[in-house]
Amino acid sequence: MPPGNDLVMGTNHDLIAELRGPTRALRRAAPDAWTGFDALHDAAMADGVVSARVKELVALAISVVEQCDGCIAYHAKAAARRGATTEEVAEVLSVAMMMAGGPATTYGPRAFAAFEEFAEAAEPPPAAP
Repeated sequence: MPPGNDLVMGTNHDLIAELRGPTRALRRAAPDAWTGFDALHDAAMADGVVSARVKELVALAISVVEQCDGCIAYHAKAAARRGATTEEVAEVLSVAMMMAGGPATTYGPRAFAAFEEFAEAAEPPPAAP
């Protein structure tokens, strides 16, 4: 998402969709590198002494510090899927802001909005009365 754009619902879903084609093309062009990255990702993000949910929260905070909108979208989605709560995300993003300063006060809210977007999409619809 270019700097200066207002966040709207669907933005992060759209960003992931926008990256899908170029990512697939690069995967085909550099399959060995992607295979290595996938193996590293799977090993690093697997449940272990630290849960995969907490690891996604850490990755989301690092995404803010690195100012990577694509990373924010992917890790916000994964954090929501892993059951992270709004309160956990807010606290982790406050640590990112403390560590990164002013730039994180821009990317932190982006990450929070991304998480809320994916968390809302993951919630089941209300039961009929």
